Formats: sequence, C-alpha cells, structure tokens
Amino acid sequence: MISTKINKVCAVIPFFNEEIHLRNVVIKTLNYVDEIIAVNDGSTDNSVDQIKGIEKVTLINIPLNKGKGYALKSGFTESLKIKSDITVTIDADMQHDPDYIPLLLNKTDSFDIVIGNRLKNVESMPYHRRISNYLTSFLLSKKLKVKIEDSQCGYRAYRTRIFSNIELFMNGFEAESEILVKAARNNFSIGFVDIPTIYADEKSKMRSFQAIKGFIKVLLS
Repeated sequence: MISTKINKVCAVIPFFNEEIHLRNVVIKTLNYVDEIIAVNDGSTDNSVDQIKGIEKVTLINIPLNKGKGYALKSGFTESLKIKSDITVTIDADMQHDPDYIPLLLNKTDSFDIVIGNRLKNVESMPYHRRISNYLTSFLLSKKLKVKIEDSQCGYRAYRTRIFSNIELFMNGFEAESEILVKAARNNFSIGFVDIPTIYADEKSKMRSFQAIKGFIKVLLS
C-alpha cells in the first residue's frame, strides 16, 4: 500500500496547434494542481499566445514538432526538476475533463500510476479507436500480466519519482505504452479510474501507421 503524503502536484500538458482549447484546459487544470508545465510541441498557430502571462504556468518550447512522447519526456524532466510529488498528464484538446483530476489523485495513495479508463462507455468513441484501444489494451495485459483497462488514455497521474527509474525512448503516441511496459518491469503499480469518453469534431493528430509501428516495437521490447 502506497500512502506517501502528497505535497506538490504538477500537470504536464503537451500541445500542438491547440489554440481553440488550450487556455480553457490550463485555467480549469489550475484549480487542482500547484503548477502546470505546458509543452509546446512545435505549434504553428497561436496556441502559445493563449496562455502567456498565466501564473503558475511554465512554458517549454520545442522548435519543431517531435511528437507527443518527446513532449511528455520534456515535461517529466521538468517535473523532476521542480520536485513535484505527483505529475498529472492531460491532453490540451478538451477530450479530458480537468474536473476528474481529484479522482486520479485520490488513487495515488494506492498506485504509482493511475490511468483514466474510457472503455466503460464507448458510445461516442469512433469505432476504429474503440477497436484499437481494446486490442492494444488486451496485448499489453498479456505481455505485462497486469490488467490494462485503457492503454491509450493519456489522462494519468504518476508518482513523479518513477521517472528517475525508467528511461523512455519513443517519441510518438506509443510512448504512453512504453511507460506502462517499463513501469511494470520496475514493479510500479498501475491502477485505473473510470472517466467519460469525450469526442467532438477535433481532428486526431495520431498517425495510424506510425502509431502501430511504434506500438509493435514497444510490444516486442
């Protein structure tokens, strides 16, 4: 049982061309965390302008788009640097409702990683994403011998110290699966909380072929 007192919580928000939703996500997230690390993954729109001057927000600028995994790693490095106890990761496109952050944080008393599970209600999830999620979650569960309920959800709370013990190499969306593989190998515990599935008319930035290729590489590692 993990029962370490939480003193400092930060959120890592990677973003690439999210000028429509970014400010709202940041403002709502600040209700639940002490600090935000916003990682600009080479945006070419006005995303950065939307969050300039907001207190308790540290901005990391990556000049060229490197991928979500690269952005997350940059955020984790900063989170370790500022000595946060918990690092929450949340997407910038409003597919993750910041109001669920307390649910994730509550479970960090018992787990090193807590992941939002969207697969209890998938009616609004595009069919191809639904199939992909079920398949990757099943394969990772078999590999890790741990029940992975939603492997692709990036809405998570981590005990920040785990990033001192695992080294990440993947730069795309598959990095979130890589984290689970390496966390399990280091005997870090993984838990889940149910969250709603939120999809609107946003265009996914996931490149299917690259994501599948990356996931297979992680699965075979």
